[in-house]
This record gives sequence, C-alpha cells and structure tokens, in this order.
Amino acid sequence: MGELVECHSGFTYADKPVALRWENRRLEITRITTHWRSPQGRHFQVRTSNGQEFELSYREADNEWQIKEL
Repeated sequence: MGELVECHSGFTYADKPVALRWENRRLEITRITTHWRSPQGRHFQVRTSNGQEFELSYREADNEWQIKEL
C-alpha cells in the first residue's frame, strides 16, 4: 500500500496535502477547508473529489499521518 497522505512540500514537509488513501482507494483532495498548527504538528480539514471530508494530522515527532473521517 502507498503512503497514507500525498502532499506538496515546499519550504517544509506537508505544506499542502493533495491526495489520501482511504479504504484502499486513492482520493484526490479538492479543497482544504481549514488548516492549523499545534505543538504536535500540522492539521488539515479537507474535502475529497467524491465529497467526503477528513481531518488529516501530521505528527512531526513521529513522522506519521493520522486520518479521521468527519
């Protein structure tokens, strides 16, 4: 299986998520609704091409993505 989250990385890693893997399917991200930073890392609320919404969290210390369906 590929990475959980594909992202565009500019100056830093995980600047902008572009796709995610959910239930063995690759879903393109069409909209980033909001994003924020916490002491643990970067967070994004996104909408995919099929209309699903997710919260993506990148835990920098663990170099790990977490995906939560909303």
